[in-house]
Amino acid sequence: MTKKILVGTHNKGKYQEISSLISKKYKKISPTSLNIRSPKETGNTFISNAKLKANFFSKYVDYPVISDDSGLCIKSLRNNPGVYSARLAKKHGSFFKAMKHLLKRMKNKKKRDAYFVCCLALKIKKKLFVVEGRVYGSISKKILGKNGFGFDPIFIPKSYKITFGQMLKSKKIKMDHRFIAFRKLKKRFKTL
Repeated sequence: MTKKILVGTHNKGKYQEISSLISKKYKKISPTSLNIRSPKETGNTFISNAKLKANFFSKYVDYPVISDDSGLCIKSLRNNPGVYSARLAKKHGSFFKAMKHLLKRMKNKKKRDAYFVCCLALKIKKKLFVVEGRVYGSISKKILGKNGFGFDPIFIPKSYKITFGQMLKSKKIKMDHRFIAFRKLKKRFKTL
């Protein structure tokens, strides 16, 4: 019998990435296929939003739920957009326009340090487990690469000269914030 897991996100890029990390033993279910809408993200931390989503989606199913909250933190912009990463894209009409807006704000900044954060929340029965993954790097001077999703085309991971957007998906997926968080989760749940 195939085990099911609900991957609690409406973001196609996130859904594919999380699904590809989870063992093939699980049948991945998307909220879209069950006509479940996203909850309002009212938390002001990645952890609180990841928990909020896992708790929300688990009301609809009787099998495990994994949810993620993630975003880009730019040090010279006081770690913004942070938890508001997706909302910034919504406000500007797309991630592309949001990246242009961020690059404009970064124009005269010498320090371009940034990091991606991913909090994964796994809800099994009544128990909730949360882990965090971070990947450090810097912001590029322009939008580079068509791979990845979200803010990937402006983020250069440490000790690399190319953005996540220029990397092969197979390479990026094995080193990003989501992978780091998932690895921590897998240590606790070998079956994932």
